Amino acid sequence: MDRKFVISIALLCWPLTVAMSHAAETVITEGQRIASSGAHGAAACISCHGAKGEGNAAAGFPYLAGQGSAYLLKQLNDIADGVRPSPVMQAIAKALTPDERQAVSVYFSALPHPFDAAALAADSDRPVTERGEWLASRGAWDKNIPACNQCHGPAGTGVGTTFPALAGQSKNYLIAQLRAWQTGKRSPLPLGLMPAVAYQLSAEDIEAVSSYYAGLPVSARAAVSGSQK
Repeated sequence: MDRKFVISIALLCWPLTVAMSHAAETVITEGQRIASSGAHGAAACISCHGAKGEGNAAAGFPYLAGQGSAYLLKQLNDIADGVRPSPVMQAIAKALTPDERQAVSVYFSALPHPFDAAALAADSDRPVTERGEWLASRGAWDKNIPACNQCHGPAGTGVGTTFPALAGQSKNYLIAQLRAWQTGKRSPLPLGLMPAVAYQLSAEDIEAVSSYYAGLPVSARAAVSGSQK
């Protein structure tokens, strides 16, 4: 291909690239404002989900940092529309405009995960012994339950913008979401898998797999913390 032609195309595309970059920065800035200050009288996201979107496990508030923007946006829309019941979140989600929900979703998705995903993925090669880890990494095919990691990634570190990370989420939060799918209180999400999977899980299974994912990042977080000192 002619070099001058390639250069001409690059020069023509450059203003568009700059404009797109500026637009993305504007969206993230708006999302950060909503996250830190709230909007239209709604509480700031960080008051429950942490200054860096790291969540509050003790209170059962999930972390949002690094989760896919499409996933976060769907949850806000579902909560606002009453598809996903949430007494705490519904008024907040409804107060935000569609553009504001998009902005805050993009902002949180751009933040780093509150754990070392590479360390967790490497650690996933250990022998599987406990029930929760077995369900996460192998599934239970006698119940037609696929491994959680098949959609949620190695050690539950998330996949793409749609399948959220599970590693390090509050145990109580994870239990509550699985029970919500069992009772039809959360939308099916991609491929409609979650209600079918959750329905097959026993109370013991839910306890085990939730405990497993909740406990995963402890060593990874310690490693990250140590490396930053």
